[in-house]
Amino acid sequence: MSNYKLVIFDWDGTLMDSVGKIVLSMQAAAKVLNLTPATFEQGKSIIGLSLSKGIEQLFPQSSTELQNKIEKEYKYQYLEVNNTPTPLFDNALELLINLKENNVLLAVATGKARPGLERVLNMTETEHFFNATRSASDCRSKPDPEMITSLLAELNIDACDAVMIGDTSFDMEMAKHANVDRIGVSFGAHAIDILNQFEPKAIVDSLDELEKFLIPKNSTI
Repeated sequence: MSNYKLVIFDWDGTLMDSVGKIVLSMQAAAKVLNLTPATFEQGKSIIGLSLSKGIEQLFPQSSTELQNKIEKEYKYQYLEVNNTPTPLFDNALELLINLKENNVLLAVATGKARPGLERVLNMTETEHFFNATRSASDCRSKPDPEMITSLLAELNIDACDAVMIGDTSFDMEMAKHANVDRIGVSFGAHAIDILNQFEPKAIVDSLDELEKFLIPKNSTI
């Protein structure tokens, strides 16, 4: 394995078990607006995109005005109505702690808007782990590589020294466009065969398995 200097994490479906809440909130928003809700699989398919792009993909025949209403209702459902738990995945904190103790730089690149990212970082008390973060408010939506390229520039890291960890094709494609290695996780939004289309270095089934891949055997841990 490579000794990466920078590990970039997606958030939803990678560090946080939030896919179910996202999809259920989107389905509820559609019902409130008398629209046919997307299936669960269709809802999962847009996770990773910015919210506006995801809604545009799920409801392509809708007017801009209606898409804005869907976005507003989705946020209300997610924040105020849906009470589906969204814990960090098992071993997420241990992984972040061990990477930091090995002097690895950490970052987040997420389809969440900046307020949503700040909210979950505060809720999980994990903000201090990350040297830099990027959201859909800061950069073009995945799979555009801007999130990654701007992180590399800010942290002064070469593309060959970084790796992107994510659960969707948008994460893998973004990393490929940025010439950055990528590792898929099998427990998030997109299926393994979809992730494999973007030639990841590995696909892992748990964050414990990811830790074994990222932290070298001669580590001081």
